[in-house]
Amino acid sequence: MPIMNSNMAVLHVSALQSVAKPEWARAGGRLGYEAGQPVPVPALGTALLNARTGIAFACVFVASLVAAQIPPAAPKPSVIALLWKWTPLLAEGFLFNLLISFCAMAVGTAAGVLMGFARISLHPTVRGSSWVVVQFFRNAPWLVLLFFVMFLMPFEVRLRGVTIPLPDWIKATLGLALPIMANVAEIVRGAVQSIPTAQWEAARSLAFSRRQTLWKIILPQCVKRMLPPWMNWYAILTMATTVASIVGVSEVMTVTNRITNAEGRTDLLIPIYSYVLLAFFAYCYPIARWTRRLEARYAER
Repeated sequence: MPIMNSNMAVLHVSALQSVAKPEWARAGGRLGYEAGQPVPVPALGTALLNARTGIAFACVFVASLVAAQIPPAAPKPSVIALLWKWTPLLAEGFLFNLLISFCAMAVGTAAGVLMGFARISLHPTVRGSSWVVVQFFRNAPWLVLLFFVMFLMPFEVRLRGVTIPLPDWIKATLGLALPIMANVAEIVRGAVQSIPTAQWEAARSLAFSRRQTLWKIILPQCVKRMLPPWMNWYAILTMATTVASIVGVSEVMTVTNRITNAEGRTDLLIPIYSYVLLAFFAYCYPIARWTRRLEARYAER
């Protein structure tokens, strides 16, 4: 009987222990409260390797494949590299500016010398009409004169059945030659009037006519006096040729604008325009220095 009671007590205690086990302890089948033994926990790898984790890994793998197909962005070239790249094209546009300045100065000088002779003419009508023309073109804005010539002149001229086109750069050259003509006329007039009257009287005493006196005696002395201001106006004309870009002439400013639009970089604007400015400065500054040297030399004499 005592044995039976002890066995029944053991069975009773084990039954109570089985009832007191929590759900997470009974879920393993063999888990239970035993003295001195911790409750086993599922491994960490088993908890991570489930269906959701596999799907996440698959998505990451597919995304990495897609990213690998995208070509890497090319590094942007430096501003110095871009300036070196476009230097030949800018030099071509700058040479075209110089061509316009040469042609405009030649036409303006030839017309200005004739207009200067008209300013010192003995005929009041010739002298008065030339004064009106000179004052008009001297005080007119250069850009307005440029637009005036561009819209006034035709696109082509027919001579004896032959069609001669007039490109925009020729019109721009003639438009820039008009103010040069007026200023050269004033240079000629001032240089002739600066010659002492004794030269005219001496030529008259030698039976020179007015034309002979003007061409053989007066004008050779006027060349040295006219050269410094003439060079000054040439430098001014060279810098003013950039306004031809407004009327569609493909010169250095037009080329610069096309380059900035093609590159599409805002950090290139100031360097490239400074580059063009430096080119004009390097060309015009020696002319200005030479002009001052000639003025000092002729002033001493």
